[in-house]
Amino acid sequence: MDTALEDASRKTNRHSSRPTGVVRSFLIVEDVVYIGLAALLAISALALLTGAFANTFQSLWNHSLGTQIVVLLDQILLVLLIIELLYTVQVSFREHRLLAEPFVVVALIAAIRRVLVITAEISKVAESNEVTFRHAVWELALLTGMILVFVDR
Repeated sequence: MDTALEDASRKTNRHSSRPTGVVRSFLIVEDVVYIGLAALLAISALALLTGAFANTFQSLWNHSLGTQIVVLLDQILLVLLIIELLYTVQVSFREHRLLAEPFVVVALIAAIRRVLVITAEISKVAESNEVTFRHAVWELALLTGMILVFVDR
């Protein structure tokens, strides 16, 4: 009697560990989507990197690197953000589950990117309008809080 129960238990465990046809189909679709996302992110990163190089050389040629440095920094950080997203897709593809850490890194880079851009342009904002300046200061405060929370994780 115990042997029959053990055999039935083994068969049930064996079948539950193998994905069914429907589950296998969804896993294949998930893999195809991850590969497609990775390809799009890679193409986007390469295009942005090429554009950043072109802007850098044009700024050097025109002796305007000092005035274009904020734009170049923004482009570089955007490329870094896309590369981190690509890494997140790669981890999700490999692990077949979502992990929080890569998303926290992406959010941290995005927040730092925005802080640097706002800080670099704050003098222009201060000259234009008091309300716009106040909004920029509030945004900086909010982003600083977010960065502290992300770093604490």
